[in-house]
Amino acid sequence: MPTVISISQLISDIKNTVQANDALQDVWVQGEVSQFTQAAGSGHCYFRLKDGAATLECVMWRGQAAHLRRVPAHGDLVQAHGKVDVYPAQGRLQLVVDLLQPTGLGQLNQAFEALKARLLAEGLFDPARKRPLPAWPRRVGIVTSADAAALRDILRTLKARYALVDVLLASTLVQGSEAPAQIEAALQRLNRWSATVEPIDVIIVARGGGSLEELWAFNEERVARAIDASAVPVVSGVGHEVDYTIADFVADVRAPTPTAAAALVVPDQRDLRQQVAGLSGLLTTHLQARLVAMRREVQAHRRLLARVSPQQLIAYRRQRIDELLWRGQARIKGRMTLAHARVSAQQARVEALNPRQVLARGYAIVQQKISGAVVRQVRQVTPGERLRIQVTGGTFEAEVTTDDI
Repeated sequence: MPTVISISQLISDIKNTVQANDALQDVWVQGEVSQFTQAAGSGHCYFRLKDGAATLECVMWRGQAAHLRRVPAHGDLVQAHGKVDVYPAQGRLQLVVDLLQPTGLGQLNQAFEALKARLLAEGLFDPARKRPLPAWPRRVGIVTSADAAALRDILRTLKARYALVDVLLASTLVQGSEAPAQIEAALQRLNRWSATVEPIDVIIVARGGGSLEELWAFNEERVARAIDASAVPVVSGVGHEVDYTIADFVADVRAPTPTAAAALVVPDQRDLRQQVAGLSGLLTTHLQARLVAMRREVQAHRRLLARVSPQQLIAYRRQRIDELLWRGQARIKGRMTLAHARVSAQQARVEALNPRQVLARGYAIVQQKISGAVVRQVRQVTPGERLRIQVTGGTFEAEVTTDDI
């Protein structure tokens, strides 16, 4: 029956075997640095060393890490001295490094610098080639993975800042050997859509942070050429703020993160509200001032029109006619008053000659009854003739006697 041992015992035996091998306790290795991190609390450094065929986990304790002249970057080719050990908690083989020294740039860094220098010489990084981003985009294209957290960050930022914008996603792999071709094809699809279906104002090429190897798809020449050939302005939002790729140099605008890329391509609705409120206030003030000026201008024109208006002249003529009428009426009234006075005087004179007035003084008018002739002389009458005598208050008849003649 076979002997069965525990996992802990097996890992312990492996650890003892490794530690008993003197060749593994004093070893130099060479490889490219990947995923170098330093724990904030302990100060220990954790990273990987890799070549074309294998990867080795490494740890460097705080005491040795304090002697590092420079923190190695992703892709740096280094030589590390230390001893091989086993980390029991994970059953992991690791190199405990006590000395780390650079031996030059790694293959990826060399390729990066070579492509960068060549594209720079061709003018693909020339600032004069950079196109400005539209101030009010209606449609934004995005080149990234549909499953990436970067996409969620971009969509959340676009919605919060400027929900009016339409979004078109050209999904693609963002790392691995197939990613460069897919990124190139995604850029071409969005450009065809913009040219034939509906215009796209700006394209965001994005992915989250990672090691140099994980971001390498954005350092490929075909991706750089596709960005350069894009008829639509391109914003590169690849990695974190410290990460730089060839895509960053070729793009019209480089953003430090995918979220920052989204913030760059659209305005902030809060700023827009403030601008609209400010412009509304300025417009109101301007219109009020303009209305005051126009009222003054209208009043001035009214005064000018009033001076030359036919209506004003007609009113003046009417006033003149009224004045002449008043004068004419006054003259006529004065003349009539004078005429009345004259008539009254004449009436007084006539009245003074009125026979009735004479009768009132005791005289009488004697008339022949038959002929009605006024008897002025005695010889006009004969005895026995009837006379009509008019006195004040009435008439009476009398008969002429012989004694009267």
